[in-house]
Amino acid sequence: MTSRKPSGFTLIELLVVIAIIAVLMAILMPALNRVKEQGKRAVCLGNLKQLALAWIMYADENDDKIVSGAGGVNRTYNGKSEVPWVGVCWASDYQSGGQMPEKDQIIQIKSPNGALWPYAKDVKLYRCPTGARGEMLTYAVMDSMNGYGDGTKEKGFWIKKRMDIRGPERKAVFIDEGWVTPDSFAVYYTQENWWDDPPVRHGDGTSISFADGHSGHKKWKGIDTIQRGRSLERGHAGAGWVPDSYDGYQDLYWMQKATWGKLGYSPSHP
Repeated sequence: MTSRKPSGFTLIELLVVIAIIAVLMAILMPALNRVKEQGKRAVCLGNLKQLALAWIMYADENDDKIVSGAGGVNRTYNGKSEVPWVGVCWASDYQSGGQMPEKDQIIQIKSPNGALWPYAKDVKLYRCPTGARGEMLTYAVMDSMNGYGDGTKEKGFWIKKRMDIRGPERKAVFIDEGWVTPDSFAVYYTQENWWDDPPVRHGDGTSISFADGHSGHKKWKGIDTIQRGRSLERGHAGAGWVPDSYDGYQDLYWMQKATWGKLGYSPSHP
């Protein structure tokens, strides 16, 4: 009778195969995660670009006047009512994690609460795919673009009409904060420190769209900038944070120039 070798793998062979698969997964997963994140960043940049184009269309149809960037703030200017680009999309306890129901947020994004809705009629455009879960708005308008301007508004640099924008390819309009916050993204003009904290999104930077309609990703230079932003992904420690490094100051200067066009003081780290 002829003996036959048992078919199949031995335990050792199976363990070797499993070990090889584990090593390959360890090598491939970071690369796959980076590709996935790059895809989400691309979607975010596309959203910001579409919002910037809607922002331009609004001005074209409203005698060059730009939409109010003070989200959730109904106000008057020269005796005329200004409807904000979006309504109130945040809960009263938003800083401690509270959220408004999604359906209520959508109501606040759409007309008549949101003035930009007729030009950007897709709720997906108002949030980044990696934004806080349950929030339909993760983008904010910069203070200088007809924003709230409380404590940061500077005469001659707070924009009401597109014709007043100098260097539109360098002037930021929308920024990805990653979560919903009131009014607009605040940036000092005359002080060498941050007001709102630097968002850290899609890596070590944030995504922004500009007044000429293009969008891009700004990578922060300072480790201190990145650490500050990551420590406050869903919060705000209060105005006045000062960078700890030369690169951190360069990040601050960049944001202030992208907001106001120039610095309103002599920089200590030029």
